[in-house]
Amino acid sequence: MNPDLAKLQPYPFEKLRALLAAGAPAEPAKLREIKLSIGEPQHATPEFIKQAMSSNLAGLANYPTTQGDERLRQAISAWTERRYGIPGLNPTTQILPVNGSREALFAFAQTVIDRSKPAPLVVCPNPFYQIYEGAAYLAGATPVFLNNLPGNDFNFDYSTLTAAEWDRVQVFYVCSPGNPTGKVLSLNDWKELFALSDKHGFVIAADECYSEIYFDEDAKPLGALQASHALGRHDYPRLIVFSSLSKRSNVPGLRSGFVAGDAALIKAFLLYRTYHGAAMSPVVQMTSVAAWNDEAHVIENRRQYKEKFDKVTPLIAPYLKTAVPDAGFYLWAQTPIPDDEFTRRLQHQYNVGVLPGSYLARSANGVNPGANFIRIALVAGLDDCLEAAGRIAEFCKTL
Repeated sequence: MNPDLAKLQPYPFEKLRALLAAGAPAEPAKLREIKLSIGEPQHATPEFIKQAMSSNLAGLANYPTTQGDERLRQAISAWTERRYGIPGLNPTTQILPVNGSREALFAFAQTVIDRSKPAPLVVCPNPFYQIYEGAAYLAGATPVFLNNLPGNDFNFDYSTLTAAEWDRVQVFYVCSPGNPTGKVLSLNDWKELFALSDKHGFVIAADECYSEIYFDEDAKPLGALQASHALGRHDYPRLIVFSSLSKRSNVPGLRSGFVAGDAALIKAFLLYRTYHGAAMSPVVQMTSVAAWNDEAHVIENRRQYKEKFDKVTPLIAPYLKTAVPDAGFYLWAQTPIPDDEFTRRLQHQYNVGVLPGSYLARSANGVNPGANFIRIALVAGLDDCLEAAGRIAEFCKTL
């Protein structure tokens, strides 16, 4: 067996199941369950996307190519141009379709980590998406964590790594908008990170799967490609962006996204994926073309999230320190008691599921930045989110 498998920690939802099973009451709360623990979009999948899939079932008769259909890559290029105001990416050399951002974020580390160099490091935000950590370990690297703390406006403190450690960094995972904090990096933030990449030679893997969930149509979150182009880095050196339709178009089961950026990295990733067997189904590809080409359903999706944040946040904020994030669909809320205890009691007494923040983080520099926080995913319908918020408020009054 691969010895690196032993380094993998239980996934947050495995830990959550164990937490809720321990000490479960003999008579569970009679209230119906409202599940806000997992970031799975529950808005309806648009009908035109379902129709696009059913209209392209003939694609089941064909083997897909790893590089994907040019029509899909052209649609993605056109979308990035519309969304970020950058010149169209080269669909042949700068774009690669992937089966959702999760598998690509993992596989990318296997492509770029150079095991011949001593003790490679992978930098992860903290709290973070656990795929980053697993990708590092199974690529033969060691993850290191940079805390994102509210006292620092959830920014990175780069000084926590020594110069010698920075020289060992090969990949830097960054998530903007952040999971779970909702933090969006500014142009100055990107400028600082690009400068570090130039100095130390590491690759930036920018996870942007929440980029289309924001609350002001006139203030779209800045993207990594957009920042790179604005700073004169027109070839996107050592930068790869990961995007997905899951949250944008309410199709988490479609498993469709893309990577884009540095052509040399895309070429290497394509080679890896050719052997990995990660080609996207032709049916999914043509369905994805339809999704990327339409923006009306995405605007409506954002409207629904904005309404939920506008109505839910004021119900919870008097009891838990929280605020509407820059973007994304999570409330990152501070708890008056340990986050795992808060989560367990809330579920058992009020049947509302949330996720302990400490499960999304690791202790670094003596701090677990998720401790005494919970992540509330406002993915259910408005009525359910309002009902859950009312129950959370009632629970907090008992503490």
